Amino acid sequence: MAARRPLKGILSAIGDTPLVQMGCLVPGFDFRLFAKMERFNPGGSVKDRSALAMLQAKILDGGVRPGRTVVIESSSGNLAIGLAQICCYYGIDLICVVDAKTTTQNLAILRAYGARVELVTDRDPATGEYLPERIRRVRHLLNTLPNSYSPNQYANPRNPAAHENTMREIAEALDGQVDYLFAAAGTFGTLRGCVGYLRAQGMSTRVVAVDAVGSILFQPTPGRRLIPGHGAAIRPALLDPSLVDEVVHVTDLECIVACRTLTRQEGILAGGSSGATIAAVRKFAPCIPPGSTVVTIFPDGGDRYLDTIYSDAWVAENFGRDAVQLWQRPLIEDVAWC
Repeated sequence: MAARRPLKGILSAIGDTPLVQMGCLVPGFDFRLFAKMERFNPGGSVKDRSALAMLQAKILDGGVRPGRTVVIESSSGNLAIGLAQICCYYGIDLICVVDAKTTTQNLAILRAYGARVELVTDRDPATGEYLPERIRRVRHLLNTLPNSYSPNQYANPRNPAAHENTMREIAEALDGQVDYLFAAAGTFGTLRGCVGYLRAQGMSTRVVAVDAVGSILFQPTPGRRLIPGHGAAIRPALLDPSLVDEVVHVTDLECIVACRTLTRQEGILAGGSSGATIAAVRKFAPCIPPGSTVVTIFPDGGDRYLDTIYSDAWVAENFGRDAVQLWQRPLIEDVAWC
């Protein structure tokens, strides 16, 4: 195997992440299962792709100037870290508007990159969620600070455009044989970009959106959600339900069980939305024809969830002491989706 050539700068390492075949995570079903491991981006998540696409273009056209422009963005963590890395690289000031669900690890990383953190602690009175308040804080800062710019991941077309490459990498690695794609839904950037590539190439891949129970992306009633990274409290401008073939909703507890199962069975310390995609595959498995090739996108790693998903104390506090050992026995029942 030929050695890789050196890259020019850390941002050149974004993309071209590994595609890994999983073992027997869904016993009793005959299909190949792969995971696109986005934690191997230098900022640790799939959001590096979005951050680079949204910010670098503005730098190149002069809309964002190092030393003069302040970048302001709302994020539960991963996009903020991607932006923080890029802003640090270019010498740009960054304000990240996060909320009380943002993990301590993510906050520490943001501060290590020199980002200013604006923490929203009050929930929106109408929805009971933090996201509307985060967006209001961003608007206030934009109106207050001169020479400020927000990439606005919820509406920026460069967000999904970045993920056409994500799908291209998957398709090329599997010689175009992708029967099902499972991806977590949030801003809808990853899903929209992947579908854009699939349609442009005329591929017949069925796309399954993985949403959180309590999210309002595909259902009207909001509910309690503890794990960030998938689902949303508002419908982003990028959302287009017609682009997906199926939607599977996953509870927080199903997500936790799937994450811990991935660690025990595959040696993969996965983030919350990664576990959600595996939980969704397990639910949807009866509908997948034998011999199919199934791909999931793992947005990040589990190192940023050590105080939540992988903490027995946190799981016991929020779901009861018995929930700590649920990963050892089947929790997710087969559902007749088809």
